Amino acid sequence: MKPIRTLRFLPILLLGLTGCQDALDSVSNKVEHPLPAKLVNKMKANDMSTRSPIMMRIFKEEGVLEVWKQKGNGRFDIIASYEICKWSGKLGPKFKEGDRQAPEGYYRIYPYQMNPNSSYYLSFNMGYPNSYDRSYGRTGSNLMVHGACSSAGCYSMTDEQVLEIYGFARDAFKGGQEFFLVEALPFRMTAENMARHRDSEHFEFWKMLKVGYDHFELTKRPPKVDVCERKYVFNQFPQIENASFQATATCPPASVPSTLESAYYAYQKNWNQDFVKAVAKYDREEASQIAANEARAEAEARRAEREAEKAARLAANGGQSPAAPVLSLFSTGNPLKALSPNSAPPAPAGAIAAPDATETTAVQAAPAPASTSAGVPVPMPNPAVEPQVANAGSAPQASKPFWKIWSSN
Repeated sequence: MKPIRTLRFLPILLLGLTGCQDALDSVSNKVEHPLPAKLVNKMKANDMSTRSPIMMRIFKEEGVLEVWKQKGNGRFDIIASYEICKWSGKLGPKFKEGDRQAPEGYYRIYPYQMNPNSSYYLSFNMGYPNSYDRSYGRTGSNLMVHGACSSAGCYSMTDEQVLEIYGFARDAFKGGQEFFLVEALPFRMTAENMARHRDSEHFEFWKMLKVGYDHFELTKRPPKVDVCERKYVFNQFPQIENASFQATATCPPASVPSTLESAYYAYQKNWNQDFVKAVAKYDREEASQIAANEARAEAEARRAEREAEKAARLAANGGQSPAAPVLSLFSTGNPLKALSPNSAPPAPAGAIAAPDATETTAVQAAPAPASTSAGVPVPMPNPAVEPQVANAGSAPQASKPFWKIWSSN
């Protein structure tokens, strides 16, 4: 009966698995699948054509891929932003094949790098290693932006996302764009973020990438990217005609356009002020955290010391806690005073204690008890009260009843 029961539920199981399959299997021609109408309408509303040039920005820490598109005035504006499904590795550049690290830097994407037959639905190759990477001997291959939400050094999107991303690139190439730029950055390069990561081993590398990021923030145009002297340079125009940039060669004489240079100087001045403030804030927070950690460590050390002392006392007492002294309420003197470390030991039975220095003269002159009985002093009259002497030979007068107190008889 059990096999029959299993077969009875097999269609339901297969239906559940079918529901987990790619929802885009119904797309007959994914390579030419048009962009959704909502994106087309958004482009028209922002003075963009479907075939105008694009650029992309990737931010690892924020987990975002942005698509920017050129407007009628030549400047770019963001048209779509996608949450990256997966990226592998950590913040920082890729160094070698197999380190499972997603690359960082500036990469050109040409039409031949588009892969309509990708095993990951659709994809494009980022072009790693580029000339900068190669100048440092870095290795790696098949670093992609692709679908299937699976990454081993790539930037992986969902199939629905990569269908749109691929469509943006396809339409831009149809419009005549030679290549589009992908800026792969560790995070948005704000003063706050840079201050937070100022102790990273990659900080100098990120400072270099930040120049291109800043130029785009100022101009809203993709920067002109070259490599010389094993470093990225941005928006540098050679002073000598036909001079070229070689990754390992000396940079040719070049300069940044004066308007951009002036704007960047003012931008960087304000940025530096924000960076100093952010560093001071993080230094205070780090100092406070260090002080708190030290206080916790000291408290833990004191607790451990007390525990060790307690364990030593138990060991010295044969594993038992020492018994506390029991005071008798009937003992001579104040039982609570016996707990005082300055209290004197009790005098032996029959002995007369020395008077305290603060006692009055009258007390000092008082006669000592005549005798004791079993260590209990015999009551004595109060020396401060004048004794009453009875008339000799006279009989004691009888006391009046209390109801005759006011009677003369």
